[in-house]
Amino acid sequence: MGTRKVDRGLPGAGCPVHREPDGTWQVDGYAAGRAFLRDHNTVQAGLGVETTENFPSGIRRPVLYRDGPEHREHRRQTARFFTPRRVDESYRALMERVADEQVASLRARGVADLADLGFQLVVDITSAVIGLTDSRPGIRRRLDYFFPEEFGKPGFTSLHGLYWIWRQLRGWSAIYVNDVRPAVRARRARRRDDLISHLLDEGCSSAEILGECLTFAAAGMVTTREFVVVAAWHLFTDDDLRARYLAAGEPERLAVLHEVLRLEPVIGHLKRRTTADVEVGGVTVPAGSVVRVQLDHANLDAEAVGERPLELCPGRSTGGGAGPTGLSFGDGPHRCPGSHVAMLETDIFLHKLLSAGARMLRPPRVAFKDEIAGYELRGLQVALG
Repeated sequence: MGTRKVDRGLPGAGCPVHREPDGTWQVDGYAAGRAFLRDHNTVQAGLGVETTENFPSGIRRPVLYRDGPEHREHRRQTARFFTPRRVDESYRALMERVADEQVASLRARGVADLADLGFQLVVDITSAVIGLTDSRPGIRRRLDYFFPEEFGKPGFTSLHGLYWIWRQLRGWSAIYVNDVRPAVRARRARRRDDLISHLLDEGCSSAEILGECLTFAAAGMVTTREFVVVAAWHLFTDDDLRARYLAAGEPERLAVLHEVLRLEPVIGHLKRRTTADVEVGGVTVPAGSVVRVQLDHANLDAEAVGERPLELCPGRSTGGGAGPTGLSFGDGPHRCPGSHVAMLETDIFLHKLLSAGARMLRPPRVAFKDEIAGYELRGLQVALG
């Protein structure tokens, strides 16, 4: 049907596992990428892991930055919050209500940036999953401030660096005072069935809970906002795809969204560092190497995802054990736990939006975050009728 909206280039014709001129390694193939992400002789790299290395020894790192048995045990204990059954039974009604509110907001405003509507949607839903339900007004504004479109580099040698240190501290403190601290106080008084209550049961401090909340905010809010926009972009610009989506039941609609995500992974690559020699794709990557698994390349591997990998073909036949979204949610110990939440909330919202007669007035502008090779889509204006 369609091709990629976000141009990231194509994988080279050489070896799917190769060493780059800067000394890092790159994995382009699907099978090699999945095997590497599942290997336990690696640890997290990128995604700001360097910042957590400066944490005081008494503060536990957020789960995103932990590896090994401790990380696996944490994921095992928290998996219940993200199972398909839990998502359907506990959050579907909330997703329906919040989606209706955003469609009503668009109707009242006349015209809106879809990224704004999508962000409010995912903030409300992810906050409920985490347990940030006792916040003071303005959580979306605070999160927008904490996750700006363009990040500066903090430092102590320039006014620019000092500004970004101050800005980060201001962002952390605003979310802690207005969102995390009220949630922690409420759950110290009475536990609830959410992530913050679980973290309190594990003995986490308020500072550690803040770190976990911000990690889940980045993973569950910021990335899903981009996916809502890119999926809508495909649907708005392909009449056949949109008609198929609107006429379909939920399983087929989700298949459409899975295929969009395979074609347009929000995060383009994941970085890991080897702690021992790792054999992958017939190549030995030495210990201490930084390795980039190119998700946007792996998802075009015809041996895994089938013929015509650059075309949008919902329900395509895949091989080699590949799932419908490819490696877009990662794989192995750090595979995204919130995939079911992201897919269901996106489907509920877009189906309601398109069923209400939404149309695109202006396509989005595309920018990139180099650290994760991720796209940012802003300015896609929508209206009803």
